[in-house]
Amino acid sequence: MNDRASAKDLGSFGYDQQLSRRVGTFASFAAGFSFVSILTTVFQLFGLGFGFGGTAFFWTWPAVLAGQLMVALCFAELAARYPLSGAIYQWSRRLGGAVVGWFAGWTMIVAQIITVAAAAIALQVVLPAVWSGFQLIGTDPSLASRDGASNAVLLGCLLLIVTTTLNAVSVRVTAIVNSVGVTCELIGVVLMVILLTGHAKRGPSVVLHTTGLDNTTGYVVPLLISALMAAYVLVGFDSAGELSEETHKPRATTPRTIIRAVVASGIGGAFLIVAALMAAPSVTDGELGLRGLPYVLTSSLGSTTGKLLLLDVAFAVCVCTLAIQTAAARMIFSMARDNVLPFSAQLRRVSGRTGTPLLATLVPGVGAAVCLLVNVGNAGLFLGLTSVCIMLLYLAYLMVTLPLFVRRLTGDPVPDGVDEDGKKLFSLGRFGLLVNGIAVLYGLAMAINLAWPRAEVYDPAGEGWYLHYLPLLTLVITAGAGLVTYRVQRTRYHAAIAQPVLENA
Repeated sequence: MNDRASAKDLGSFGYDQQLSRRVGTFASFAAGFSFVSILTTVFQLFGLGFGFGGTAFFWTWPAVLAGQLMVALCFAELAARYPLSGAIYQWSRRLGGAVVGWFAGWTMIVAQIITVAAAAIALQVVLPAVWSGFQLIGTDPSLASRDGASNAVLLGCLLLIVTTTLNAVSVRVTAIVNSVGVTCELIGVVLMVILLTGHAKRGPSVVLHTTGLDNTTGYVVPLLISALMAAYVLVGFDSAGELSEETHKPRATTPRTIIRAVVASGIGGAFLIVAALMAAPSVTDGELGLRGLPYVLTSSLGSTTGKLLLLDVAFAVCVCTLAIQTAAARMIFSMARDNVLPFSAQLRRVSGRTGTPLLATLVPGVGAAVCLLVNVGNAGLFLGLTSVCIMLLYLAYLMVTLPLFVRRLTGDPVPDGVDEDGKKLFSLGRFGLLVNGIAVLYGLAMAINLAWPRAEVYDPAGEGWYLHYLPLLTLVITAGAGLVTYRVQRTRYHAAIAQPVLENA
């Protein structure tokens, strides 16, 4: 009954129910939480955060969490009113118009494809620490080395084959894998925090010190760089919105799961960082910045326990990659359904057997593999991909929060209504303008921080000037390619969206 009502609701937006509604409340939460995946990204980037900010880098975590929570609250409000796949694209075009909507969707697709690649190479941080046999190329597992970077590409491509296959098989299978993965990740985080705290060598006051922070340029610059770690981790919660057309009672479910994904990730990540700083063998010998959390686990908990927990991290990496690829596929499907992408007829086709958009699923898998393969042996690959994809995600988010803020300023807020249970839709009420304004200011500040050319972040191995400006170059290329594509598709696009922007709320 509820699914029939949801299908009818979807029809009021002008879309048929093509995707299978098999995603429940926990699976919806899992979609957002597994995209964030604190085990994947905290393990990936702990060394970056500590390397620049020392023990004080912890404070960049709650700062970024507060900013992203403001963004998530805005998204939750929109998810209740527009329960559609391709959330960022659908929301932004209804708030900012045709051009803003198209470029938000385009930017999001590029960002998600690069993010799939960035997540996949996280296996290199974990697997060689579990067993040296996973180092199939060369002998140095460090991502900063040529051997490590090449092996990361190989492991990442093998993972992409698996995730693409799973995504193509079934919505239900993907949801089950996501849910199991998130359950294992939550258990793993709790166990790590408890075990590391039990092996603490210093108290939680370690975060009140500036040990390891290079203050030769002051405190602000290194902490801004170390904030990139938290900025990378706490994104992707909107992917719960990407599955709205596959979720039971999405108007009621999705807003809650978006917020829960951010809050759960923020709390879990904060405890994990503090526990790691407390249990690290040393915070002054340089090893923590170089070897990160795998070093803390194996040295503090012993080889066997540490490696078992690292296997849980490896599973989280796989599920994270799967979730990001799922979100990217739904974004491509949503835009192709509006006939605004090249080869839209093929990209929007849903398999009658599997209930998934097969070609739309294949594109991000192949695109991510290309991102990896063109960088074989490049030691600057890791941080370069990380920074580029997150900068683009922040810009896509801004193409939602900024038009929403303008809408509020002009006295034309998002419409009210009721959800599938007859309850009032999630709303920020009188706090909407304040929350939205903070979300916009935070997004602008962090986008600038991510794009700022820094040799020590984007070219640590000194491989070429172009890496210093990789985020800006990627932005120019993304915008240029998007402009060409948009000009080719704009006639179809304007015809497809020739409808009132606030309909069917």
